[in-house]
Amino acid sequence: MGFTLDIRTQVVFGESRFQELATLARDLGFSRTLLVSDPGMQSTGYPDQAVAMLSAAGIAAHAFHDFSPNPDTEMVEAGRIAAAAHGIDSLVALGGGSSLDCAKGINFVLTNGGSIRDYWGFGKAARPMLPMIAIPTTAGTGSEAQSYALISDAATHAKMACGDPKAAFRAAILDPLLARSQPREVTATAGYDAISHAVESYVTTRRTPASNVFAREAWQLLAANFARVLRDPCDLEARGAMLLGAHYAGVAIENSMLGATHACANPLTAHYGTTHGVAIAALLPHVVRWNWTAAESLYGELAGADLAGRLAELAAAAGLPSRLRDLGVPDEALPSLAEEAATQWTGRFNPRPFGAAAALEIYQSAY
Repeated sequence: MGFTLDIRTQVVFGESRFQELATLARDLGFSRTLLVSDPGMQSTGYPDQAVAMLSAAGIAAHAFHDFSPNPDTEMVEAGRIAAAAHGIDSLVALGGGSSLDCAKGINFVLTNGGSIRDYWGFGKAARPMLPMIAIPTTAGTGSEAQSYALISDAATHAKMACGDPKAAFRAAILDPLLARSQPREVTATAGYDAISHAVESYVTTRRTPASNVFAREAWQLLAANFARVLRDPCDLEARGAMLLGAHYAGVAIENSMLGATHACANPLTAHYGTTHGVAIAALLPHVVRWNWTAAESLYGELAGADLAGRLAELAAAAGLPSRLRDLGVPDEALPSLAEEAATQWTGRFNPRPFGAAAALEIYQSAY
């Protein structure tokens, strides 16, 4: 079986590696950078530390944090305006997946013009993009390993996956010390999302032997340390394993994509404001059961004959809901949600053929 494995991001992993930010930035030629960091990060002090380290190295750093946990087209445009005003030549993204995705979105429109809507899809950036460094503080999206930005349309709330090889981060710093700042709720929802990435990317129709190496290792790290880090947020070994597992899952996604769980989760966020990881937790075990006839042997390689049961146990350990009815989704909305889920890009890579009828079956089983 032939395949291409793309790994475009240098990984700097370990405790206190955050302190190497300025060295990395100098090596990449940064002189005027935009620090993109969500508002929730301000209380941690990490953005101020980043600015101080960069400034001490002679790199002018300008902070931008005017965006929400689901960055949208308007927030990306606000970031472009801020970046253009300072004449930046680089970006640093510090925080969760929203910070990393927002930085990519800003980079698209700053360097290539237009609106982020113009880059919905893949490979639509004609001009070079600016170098970026990612510093994820949550073990979740694995965005630092991917060339896609997930941005919401402010008008329609549709999730747009905007990808291009030029949008990949040049380097990523994975420092477990920074992950201690996560609230327990974020540890739970982001961590379960990372688990879903490992599970879904392992069975997609685009999987390769190489992507499955990363997905399998991600699953082992995440499943073994998820409950552990919830019990003890200061367990740095577990924090590190979660960060690395989320990153490996991100590499797997970049090379094999996702499936029906994410296709069904996105409409819940768009219409009911459901936190992404919460929607994933309510759906993933049911999708695994629905997919079983098409992916039994692969699922079995991860967790034997009861992967769905193991996933339900992990969600329960985090206190995450297992049913859509617990999310305030009315039963009568399921058919329209299913129609929308069928249009989601990730559904086309699911191991079992996926459409509106399939999405409705999944929603009903999860209800």
